Amino acid sequence: MDSAIDQLLLNAAAKERHFTGPRAWIPSMHVAVVTCMDSRIDTFRIFGLDSGQAHILRNAGGVATDDMLRSLVLSQRLLQTREVILVHHTNCGLHNLDEHALRAEIVRETGQEPPYAFGSFPDLEEAVRRSVRRVREHALLPHRDHVRGFVYEVETGRLREVTV
Repeated sequence: MDSAIDQLLLNAAAKERHFTGPRAWIPSMHVAVVTCMDSRIDTFRIFGLDSGQAHILRNAGGVATDDMLRSLVLSQRLLQTREVILVHHTNCGLHNLDEHALRAEIVRETGQEPPYAFGSFPDLEEAVRRSVRRVREHALLPHRDHVRGFVYEVETGRLREVTV
């Protein structure tokens, strides 16, 4: 039986025949979307985006980690994005995750302590606010005045803004 990677490679080969040509490397809408890696979040569909319009940055939880800030700095300083949308979502695996128990399990199985926080959070809206504040306060970002946070409801498809 083929692996998931083999299936994805077949899909890519089929799509290659319909490639419409290269796009500009600078996102035409000059916006970066930071969201969770959750496969239920179809960022292009939610925002009506086409390829080449926005940077889509994903990690577990859509959290504004140091590495996410690094990516945003590059997005703004080299690729001319000027606005940031942060999107967390309902039913997220990090919401109410017992991070201590996860760390203990990993140590038990591997004998190694993870060198990073997983970013669990007890309050979804507060997690959005914290990420928005972190981006707005990051001195290396030249464009911090247009940063907004949202919650995507995976149960309904509704996107709602969180006041910061």
